[in-house]
Amino acid sequence: MTGTEVAPEIVRYYTSAAEEDRLSTTADGRLEMVRTQELLRRYLPPPPARILDVGGGPGAHARWLVEDGYRVHLVDPVARHIEQAEKTGATVELGDARQLTAADASYDVVLMLGPLYHLIDRADREQALAEAHRVLKPGGLLAAAGINRYSSLFEHAAFAHLHKEAMQRSIGGILASQIHDGQRAFTAAYFHSGEQLRAETAASGFEAAEVFGIEGPAWSMLAAAERNTGDDYRHTPLFDSALAAARMAEPYPELLAASSHLLAIGRRPDA
Repeated sequence: MTGTEVAPEIVRYYTSAAEEDRLSTTADGRLEMVRTQELLRRYLPPPPARILDVGGGPGAHARWLVEDGYRVHLVDPVARHIEQAEKTGATVELGDARQLTAADASYDVVLMLGPLYHLIDRADREQALAEAHRVLKPGGLLAAAGINRYSSLFEHAAFAHLHKEAMQRSIGGILASQIHDGQRAFTAAYFHSGEQLRAETAASGFEAAEVFGIEGPAWSMLAAAERNTGDDYRHTPLFDSALAAARMAEPYPELLAASSHLLAIGRRPDA
């Protein structure tokens, strides 16, 4: 994907194929939500700071941020998401992460919890990060998420798919290229390593850039248990154990590779 036109297959996927309720209806989705909330709350300025939620989808994060007292403006390229996000209490706008309409230095926080997933070319990711830098106030906070390079390996092992040679070839291609072509199940996507996400954030001018594993090293156990039994594991000792593992893994950067999603935190310099 190059330029500022969102790839049609991405819009089509999120318009007709994807159901954006996984953060509340699955155990590993709930783990992602709980961890994202606690990581953000660790760094967010107090409300009523202004937050720009770029690529905020139907407003899963905008909703709790508004409830926490923040002034949230959500931008997303999918019209269906904008309609859904209007119900969160945030203001909303159809737009693209690479060409924001916000004024320079107008927000205390920029969230990019989805755009970097689908910007395949580094130049596009750099453009989106540059826009985030532009609209942040000096000292403002950036939180940018990426899909972990190895997440598809863990996911399809958990779902008992990797005994199939065709699936091994498909996942092997993603591991080697870090790109999902969007031809099967998921749409076009880029898969970061932790160091790549940190380096891209730092190269875009954000200070003190650090990366966290959101779900930690035990998320695929939750996915396997839920998928293979059909039971609900969102409120179980196994969930609590996976959450504890995610927290305990934070000091050990080598464990970033075991998480499903990564979260980069950085700040626009004060001067």
